[in-house]
Amino acid sequence: MPLRRTTLRSEPLPVAMSGVRMGERVLQVGVDGPRIVGSIAAKVGMTGHAAVFVLTDSQAVLVRKAVENATALADVSVGSLNALPFPDAAFDAAVVHGTSGLLAALQPADKAAAIGELFRVLRPGGRLVVIEQGTVTGLASLFRAKPATDPGSIGADSTVALLGRAGFKPARLIADREGMLFSEGLKGSSGQDVPTPARSKPA
Repeated sequence: MPLRRTTLRSEPLPVAMSGVRMGERVLQVGVDGPRIVGSIAAKVGMTGHAAVFVLTDSQAVLVRKAVENATALADVSVGSLNALPFPDAAFDAAVVHGTSGLLAALQPADKAAAIGELFRVLRPGGRLVVIEQGTVTGLASLFRAKPATDPGSIGADSTVALLGRAGFKPARLIADREGMLFSEGLKGSSGQDVPTPARSKPA
């Protein structure tokens, strides 16, 4: 336990809570802070593999620069959340950077489809960490808009509920700290007999 507390002090909270380790194959989706993305990409070291998926070319430019500044390597791609350009079981871990509303802005069916895609690209035993806007306290709460919905609630469309329906077991809320909400899902070791949401049809 003391080791965990030391880690949390020495790293930005999203990096520590990601749980990413050296040698892992890690996918990051979205970008709230380019430095955080670069730091997580650097954690896999030379023996691992980092990939970052964003929605726009401008985000890709920011991420590539941040990864370079972190003296890391990462494949950066651009596309749609409901059709990730990766094969099944390609990653050991995935991190969604959603404090700026990446998932919260989606309709429930589209959010479920995005989570289903993340389930697909994780290996059996892999884990997903979703970072969203959480409780803001102190002076910051006066200036920061509250999320339209509470992603950590136990409602039918909460992130934790959607993780469970996608097949992540267990799916749980692991922290609400520093204005960020962290949800985690683990893909069963077999990866079988789970209800993966269908992809959304193109508009």
